[in-house]
Amino acid sequence: MPPNRTDHLASMYSLERQVAVVTGGTGVLGSAMAKALAMAGARVGVVSRGRERAERVASELEALGGEALAIPADVLDRDSLESARQMVVGRWGSVTTLVNAAGGNVAAATIPEGTDLFAMSSAAFKEVVDLNLTGTLLPSLVFGQAIVEGSGGSIVNISSMASARALTRVAGYGAAKSAVENLTRWLAVELGRRYGGAVRVNAIAPGFFIGAQNRSLLLESDGKPNARGRSVLNQTPLGRFGEADDLMGALIWLCSPSARFVTGIVVPVDGGFSAFSGV
Repeated sequence: MPPNRTDHLASMYSLERQVAVVTGGTGVLGSAMAKALAMAGARVGVVSRGRERAERVASELEALGGEALAIPADVLDRDSLESARQMVVGRWGSVTTLVNAAGGNVAAATIPEGTDLFAMSSAAFKEVVDLNLTGTLLPSLVFGQAIVEGSGGSIVNISSMASARALTRVAGYGAAKSAVENLTRWLAVELGRRYGGAVRVNAIAPGFFIGAQNRSLLLESDGKPNARGRSVLNQTPLGRFGEADDLMGALIWLCSPSARFVTGIVVPVDGGFSAFSGV
């Protein structure tokens, strides 16, 4: 391939000169996505409620040759998010990319096997919906404004297979992620129409990745899949759980110039889980 073609292809997937903000940037998936953005050339703001954890991840990105900033903020507190935006814009002048990786489930919202379904905690349900849905909406409003006021860019939300397929025991999480997908499409339409296509909004729907929140749901204490984990693997054509790095390609594509005409979609990264009927 001639050199000019190689350079053009590389530039289509480069994130050089981008300024990315990753909420939930210290989690298993969030930190891997922050790493992917940094490796692709973006300057990365790592948002977390814990300052020390954010500083640790930012240091890891800088050790890889990236430029990073630790940002203590709560995705459910608009004032703290606006302070975070000021930190990023004050440091790098703009925001071009937002990855809403903050979210997850809470133990009290997971219905234990063999218990009364009708005794499910509505307070825990609401907590999960707030964390995932409002925790995606508020950063999108705060950092989305900075994206609009700058040169444009993209927002990537994180959904889940719990949206596409009903999963037992995690009603709040599934409902919240379904709402995140709807919010993704709504934001894509509204921002696309209002601002001349300057902002794209998409989502990634991971399959089953092992993290602190779901480890006991899927694995035995020795790390082997339990009955629920084996059921997941039997429904996953690629036959394994996802690894954090498996999200890198989809994320970089959605944030890069190569996806400049892509908005309002949800990309499954699930080993084929959503394609398999079980037969």
